[in-house]
Amino acid sequence: MKFSLAGRSRAWTVGAWIAASCLALPLGLCLASTPSYALSEIQREDLPSPVVPPTNDGTAAPGTTVPIPDPLGSKPSDGSQPADDTDKSEPAAPSGSGGITSPRADPDQPPPPVVYDLDKLPDPVKRMHGLIIEACKSGDIEKLRPLIGSGDAMTQLSLGDIEGDPITFLKGLSGDSDGQEILAILEEVLSAGYVHVDTGTPQELYVWPYFFALPLDKLEPRQRVELFKLVTASDYDDMKQFGAYIFYRVGITPTGQWLFFVAGD
Repeated sequence: MKFSLAGRSRAWTVGAWIAASCLALPLGLCLASTPSYALSEIQREDLPSPVVPPTNDGTAAPGTTVPIPDPLGSKPSDGSQPADDTDKSEPAAPSGSGGITSPRADPDQPPPPVVYDLDKLPDPVKRMHGLIIEACKSGDIEKLRPLIGSGDAMTQLSLGDIEGDPITFLKGLSGDSDGQEILAILEEVLSAGYVHVDTGTPQELYVWPYFFALPLDKLEPRQRVELFKLVTASDYDDMKQFGAYIFYRVGITPTGQWLFFVAGD
């Protein structure tokens, strides 16, 4: 009987396969009998313990509390001496004007220089300016509350008396219910150039925008462009007939008191 090499090769292959299967069967049964573990159970003891939030017992870790700044317009207190009781009463209105918030543009006097450099402001004024801008950029009108103050030192928000909460009043001036339009106006006003008026007198003020103290009919073309960021061309024509800028303006005293934020005549 003759066997071909091809048949012998196939017989050897089948035998090898049967032998391998016999060896693999016990190994598979052994592995199947070994208990398996879920991924979440592997080295559970090596996982870090969960962080337990501290109890709300009125204490905080050192360095986590936000320091409260000293009152605006006063010197920092060292704890051993009382804080400087700076007089924050409203400066008296200059004679011949309609009040401390009223526009003043005397055609017979040269206008005060227009200044854009905030570094030329006294430190208390620069600080208050920055705090107001920061509050406006936050979009939260409540951030203005501590800057407005209360009582006799409260920022004047109207040419007349206001009743109730000042923040509610500002929201009422805004075109939206959250007061963000009035925040945008306030930020834009404080982003304009400013003037330093009544220097060396009890009525000394830093006022934004500078149109407050300039004759509107003598504005340069570039200055009118800056004005149109705040008002329309129609408003500009109306104010020229009135004789002064009567849109929103901000006054800050040299001691850093936010004196007024008003519009009107």
